[in-house]
Amino acid sequence: MKDQKGHIATQDPETVISIRNLYKAFGDNKVLNGFNFDLKKGENVVVLGKSGSGKSVLIKCIIGLIQPDKGTINVLGDNVPDLNTTQLDEMRVKVGFLFQSNALYDSMTVRENLEFPLRRHWIHTSKEEVNELVMEVLRNVGLPHTVDMMPSELSGGMRKRIALARTLILKPEIILYDEPTTGLDPITGKEISNLMVDMQKKYNISSIIISHDLNCVKITANRVVMLIDGTCYATGTYEELERATDSKVKQFFE
Repeated sequence: MKDQKGHIATQDPETVISIRNLYKAFGDNKVLNGFNFDLKKGENVVVLGKSGSGKSVLIKCIIGLIQPDKGTINVLGDNVPDLNTTQLDEMRVKVGFLFQSNALYDSMTVRENLEFPLRRHWIHTSKEEVNELVMEVLRNVGLPHTVDMMPSELSGGMRKRIALARTLILKPEIILYDEPTTGLDPITGKEISNLMVDMQKKYNISSIIISHDLNCVKITANRVVMLIDGTCYATGTYEELERATDSKVKQFFE
C-alpha cells in the first residue's frame, strides 16, 4: 500500500490518464481536494469510496461533463479542461462510458442502440461494415441472438451486456464504468465482472471502475484506489488493501 501524493514531471508513454492536483467543490463541500492519479495502458483500476465521496464527480471530470475548479486531467495526451466541444467529442470516441442505468433507448432495437454511437460520432462505414461491427460486439458479449429485440425484452444482465457492447462498438482505448454490477444478482454480477476482464484482455482496454461491490472489485481490479477526503488516500492491490491496518482503509473490507 502506498499513497499517491507525489508529482511526475513527464508523463510515462504507457500512462493513458494522468490527474494532478484536481480540485472540485460544490459550495462549501470539497469533493475533490488535490486528487492525484495515473492509469496505465491495459490496466483496470477500481476507485473505492463512501457514497458522496466524489467517485462519480471524478469520472465526470475525466469525460468532460463537469469542469474542475483546478488541476490537470491528461487523457491520451490532451488536458480535458482545456478542450472545446469539438475536441471533447473527438476524445469521447476513444473513451467509452458505461452508465449505471445502462442508458439504452427503449424505443430502439438492440441493433439501433448499437448503431447510434456510430451515427452520433459520424463514423463513416458502409451498411455491411456497420452490420459486422454490430454482430462482432454482440458476439463479444454472448448475445448475437438479441440483435432485433427491444430492451424491454431483455433481463437486467442482458441489458448490461448490451450497454457494454454499445460502449465497445467504437473500439475505445479507455472505458469508465459507473457501478457496473448495481442492481444485478450476485451470479449475474460475477458474469459481468468476468466479461469486463475478458474485454480488457482481448482489446488491451484501460478502465476506471466505480464500484461498491467487493466481488466485482476482487475480480476486475489490477489495482484499487481509495478516494477518501477528496484525495487518493491509498492505492494497492485488493489483497494489499484488505490487509491494511489503517482504519480509514480497513472499514471498506470489514
